[in-house]
Amino acid sequence: MREYAFELALCAHYESETDGLLARQLGASCHGSRVMDVVELEPGPGFDGRVSLCPGTIPAPVLESDIGPGTARAPRRALDVHPDRVEGIVDAAVDAGYLERERRNGREMVRATGRYPDEWLGSLRGIENKPDLGRPGDLQEQLRTDVSLALLDEVVLATASHVTGAHLNRIPEAVGVWRFDPETGEREVVREPTPLDDEWGVEPLDEHPGRTEVRVVSAAEKRRARRRLAERAFGKGWRPAPEAWPDCARIAVGERGGTGPVPDCPWKGRIVDPAAECGPACEGFVSGAAPSVDPESARADATAWDPDAGERRRQTGLGRFVDPE
Repeated sequence: MREYAFELALCAHYESETDGLLARQLGASCHGSRVMDVVELEPGPGFDGRVSLCPGTIPAPVLESDIGPGTARAPRRALDVHPDRVEGIVDAAVDAGYLERERRNGREMVRATGRYPDEWLGSLRGIENKPDLGRPGDLQEQLRTDVSLALLDEVVLATASHVTGAHLNRIPEAVGVWRFDPETGEREVVREPTPLDDEWGVEPLDEHPGRTEVRVVSAAEKRRARRRLAERAFGKGWRPAPEAWPDCARIAVGERGGTGPVPDCPWKGRIVDPAAECGPACEGFVSGAAPSVDPESARADATAWDPDAGERRRQTGLGRFVDPE
């Protein structure tokens, strides 16, 4: 099975077993380019406050500024970023539902729609998917990086292969191992993960003959990176966006025994990756409108995430040219 289909099947089944939120394909590094297949965000004590605040990802520069729900601030003074980035960051925060705009004396001002909660993030688990251990690719290097950096609290390898002692010996001992059957949804815990160190981390960067460039990452830097990662996971989720579904009359809206929707192709008899497998080049392709899907509603039905949190859904530019009474 292709990794994309394996990943969707795992998320669809595992989501019903956890109280956390799942998200796919997120950057999980501080200075490198590591991308984690699935991130599981476990709730902390303030999780309900985060859910009720807004549904989207709040940009890190906004959270690292002193913009709050009190006095409105001029964004170009409040945000510690290049001036060319200010407008895009404010747009993203407004879209997320966290900032609202107003104008005073012809100047644009922003304020937060509510107080950002403390300790809303409980823990982060990374799940690296490798359905076929006979084709490991960069698996060992990736997992060594995850354990050395320890940005995540736990790391798990999920596979459809039979796991042998030789396989276990080739990956770091701290990495847990799941054997997952994407057809039945059965998940066997072969090895439990070991919690990773939340203090200093070491992040491997570039490799050269005879040496590897590394960067030491402080606990404070990791905390900031963890919040950025948690925010992206909170806002993104794992379901394919409506525009990712192919314009093929054969594609069905499937669940595969778990939560959905996932792009299920009856002609191929499995979940498909529309970007790589669908289109006129496919022998089973039948031109037609893409299925109507609502991943936000499906996520809201399956988890504590609320797409309508906050006073209202905000759009970029809403109220930009309206002076308050």
